[in-house]
Amino acid sequence: MTIAIFLGALLGAMALGVPIAFSLLLCGAALMWHLDIFDAQILAQNAIEGANSFPLLAVPFFMLAGEIMNAGGLSRRIVHFAMTLVGHVRGGLGYVGIIAAVMLAALSGSAVADAAALAALLLPMMNKAGYDKARSAGLLASASIIAPIIPPSIGFVVFGVAANVSISKLFMAGIFPGLLLAAALWITWWILMRKDDIAPAKRANRHEVLSSLKDATFALVLPLIVVVGLKFGVFTPTEAAVVAAVYALFISTVVYRELRLSQLYGLFLAAAKTTSVIMFLVAAAMVSAWLITVANLPGELVSVLEPILDNPTMLLVAMMVLTMIVGTAMDMTPTILILTPVFMPLVKAAGIDPVYFGVLFMINNAIGLITPPVGTVLSTVAGVGKMSMDQVTRGVWPFMLAQFATMFLLIIFPDLVLVPARWLYG
Repeated sequence: MTIAIFLGALLGAMALGVPIAFSLLLCGAALMWHLDIFDAQILAQNAIEGANSFPLLAVPFFMLAGEIMNAGGLSRRIVHFAMTLVGHVRGGLGYVGIIAAVMLAALSGSAVADAAALAALLLPMMNKAGYDKARSAGLLASASIIAPIIPPSIGFVVFGVAANVSISKLFMAGIFPGLLLAAALWITWWILMRKDDIAPAKRANRHEVLSSLKDATFALVLPLIVVVGLKFGVFTPTEAAVVAAVYALFISTVVYRELRLSQLYGLFLAAAKTTSVIMFLVAAAMVSAWLITVANLPGELVSVLEPILDNPTMLLVAMMVLTMIVGTAMDMTPTILILTPVFMPLVKAAGIDPVYFGVLFMINNAIGLITPPVGTVLSTVAGVGKMSMDQVTRGVWPFMLAQFATMFLLIIFPDLVLVPARWLYG
């Protein structure tokens, strides 16, 4: 009965068009009424405590770093450097998009920011060269979702807070799986481009490659600062976010000189607006999370799934399939906040490494950003590329399936996540 009220209140409010954050608050109020403990003060206290978290301070600073990165010329230099490396091979612009997406992922941590940058910079070039527009948009959208996997990742910050898991370990554990997702896209693009006869760009000479590398060096140093700093305990993830934002601001205004002081207000405002949405979602979700614990919903779910608790692989598959279904209708942040307090007791009961689960869960939620009909990244690419959602959706399917296949490969072979992660975070 408790589960039915929880799902009924949440899904019912969403079906009526109530914003997700308010739906979560209504769901919490419904549970409190059912448990006969309704108190508006408790709702307010849990909402405030939900947002009152030091690790969550990383969110606004990573968002700001991403805004500055796009406006300050860092994205453009990274794309140009990737172009000099592989732009001359068959299907070269697609490989440029994948390499640039990995590099940008290590700067921003935001799939939407990377999607906007890649679509604005590369989609016109791919269209002019004769690539299929839908396929090109699908590749760039799929490549953009590597951002929540490779550190610094805003998604890992939110999950780490909600699940009480080390964010530094999540960051380190996401590096190799993120590269595997990029490899899956590379292979898929190679297969699709074998029969296309599009003239590649002119091969860059050694001087041009070195010149573009020199131009992009300051942009490429940022992910090294973040990863090395976290690896050796120089700073926490929150402090890393501040370092990333300040570094991006310094490089954009002093070194590259492409960011004017008059632009800063708009960038700060854009980062603040996005942050406010995420923080309100977190605050509302913490109300539901507290009531989920009080109502013992995880215990009821554990008893229902008890037959497969002894088989972690089957349990992971079941949780990933459920996340895939939810991801088609809900954005990444609310999915993380709603499902994490439900899944984590199951993860602990089955003896699954929480960091390993966090990586799989984040990959699944990231892919949800390109699953129709609600995929946020699909909408971003469609908007920037002046295309219909149908076109982008048609082009994204082969790449999305390749990334789902990679995720299930990581379920079957957990050492692909655990071994590199343990080496990186010791």
